[in-house]
Amino acid sequence: MTGGIFDPKFNELPNEIPVFPLEGALLLPGGTLPLNIFEPRYLTMIDHALGQDRCIGMIQPNSKPDQTLLDDSNTPLYKIGCLGRITSFMETDDGRYLISLQGLIRYNIDSELASDFGYRRVIPDYTSYRPDLENTESEDLDRNRLLSSLRSYFDTNNIDADWKAIEHTNNHRLVNTLAMICPFSSAEKQAILEASTLIQRADIMETIMDMAVHQSNQNFAKQ
Repeated sequence: MTGGIFDPKFNELPNEIPVFPLEGALLLPGGTLPLNIFEPRYLTMIDHALGQDRCIGMIQPNSKPDQTLLDDSNTPLYKIGCLGRITSFMETDDGRYLISLQGLIRYNIDSELASDFGYRRVIPDYTSYRPDLENTESEDLDRNRLLSSLRSYFDTNNIDADWKAIEHTNNHRLVNTLAMICPFSSAEKQAILEASTLIQRADIMETIMDMAVHQSNQNFAKQ
């Protein structure tokens, strides 16, 4: 089943949202994130979302690197996430949901609410991120520099790419899609999410990719 396109105005955004803490998952405004939902509490969350506004908030847990988590109900969360709307979903024979989330707008967690359903709920503050809804494509960035870093990074990581499609993709879609699909660390993805502008987002990505290539070259030289 597929949902319709949803372009909310700022004052139409939900005042309370369920959140899905998922390490390493990055959703950006305008991006699409596929998810495989199988835990009972998150299946309930999706059921509730489908019966209301179809919105859930993606957020990363902010746990220590050496911390083993058996339950994320009390795990510290990063303060910034991204609201997404379920644009398509399918229920599998074994009771899972396969969904696609469309990124709408980032949010700060204002406060967390009590929940009787196992999943976590928060009051989001969207105030700082109004431009996310505008989906402006006019921000100027150095595409040649970005693509140069990207080519080196993909070569280093043996990642294939459709360069013709990349070259014909507008700036916003290019940066956001690359940020979501590249194998960056959780902390790196959070830094990209928190960047104020598209240019800052691209700068962070270039730095991450250049450092990864440099480290790979150093390791190769030591062999």
